[in-house]
Amino acid sequence: MVQKRKLGKELEVSAISLGTMTMPNNEESVRTIQGALDLGVTMFDTADFYGDPEFRRFGENEKLVGRALKSRRGEAIIATKFGITHGQGPKGDPAYIKKSVDASLYSLGLDYIDLYYQHRPDPNTPIEETVGTLADLVQQGKIRYIGLSEAPADIIRRAHAVHPITAVETEYSLWSREVEDEVLPVLKELGIGLVPYSPLGRGFLTGQIKKPEDLPADDYRHRFPRFQGENFVKNVEVASLVEKLAGQKGCTPAQLSLAWLLAQGEQIVPIPGTKRLDRVQENLGALNVKLTADDLTEIERISPKGIASGSRFRQA
Repeated sequence: MVQKRKLGKELEVSAISLGTMTMPNNEESVRTIQGALDLGVTMFDTADFYGDPEFRRFGENEKLVGRALKSRRGEAIIATKFGITHGQGPKGDPAYIKKSVDASLYSLGLDYIDLYYQHRPDPNTPIEETVGTLADLVQQGKIRYIGLSEAPADIIRRAHAVHPITAVETEYSLWSREVEDEVLPVLKELGIGLVPYSPLGRGFLTGQIKKPEDLPADDYRHRFPRFQGENFVKNVEVASLVEKLAGQKGCTPAQLSLAWLLAQGEQIVPIPGTKRLDRVQENLGALNVKLTADDLTEIERISPKGIASGSRFRQA
């Protein structure tokens, strides 16, 4: 049985859950999602704009998640997000939220959402107004729990003062440890869960990427600085050290990386994304990897904070 962890004070989910962003809406993806549920994964993460990189129609990935899980609704925790727009910046005003939640419910084919995140803070709407609207949706039964994504520590504090925040989703891995500076301490203080996305460094920490040609020509990762030029070369060097240590521990690099994340706090639930069920099974194997104090020291030596070469996102 897959270990469980709590996000916030109430929401219990599998200690490793599943990100669905890269999944196409096809039968193989349905089988992967349903197979993950069979293996013990209980939380599935999507967003209203996933599955449509051109922003021409929202809800494509939500439709996949909904049809895969609708018949087993009672077994699954479904998390989705609102607030990313095409060319208008993040949104969080009451009218936009009300429209977005109804659209997501329609795409999912469900009558409630377990965990509803604001995808990015809206600089033009006070977080108190955003969270107040989300609290109303909780009262209406449209959502059960409220989350934030990529929110700074001060926004998290202000939001939590209006209504309990259950989880904050942000990038966190051996590759990206910025969250440790201010956000993670606040989450631990307030009892809020942390849901790391890209916990395997967008694939670098799987040991499967050795050269640029290992990624398809149209892979979106080519656009990120860490996958370009000298940054790529330096990052592969570090990833190879993680791979070597994993071999010594008798596990895969992905399992070592996830085990390290899990060791950073009991309220941390990573959501590695994959299209393949065998990768889901591999990732769950991280729950059986026991890291000693010496292991953690060695991991810190070979992959200290700030080791990744290049910024997380493309520069505007």
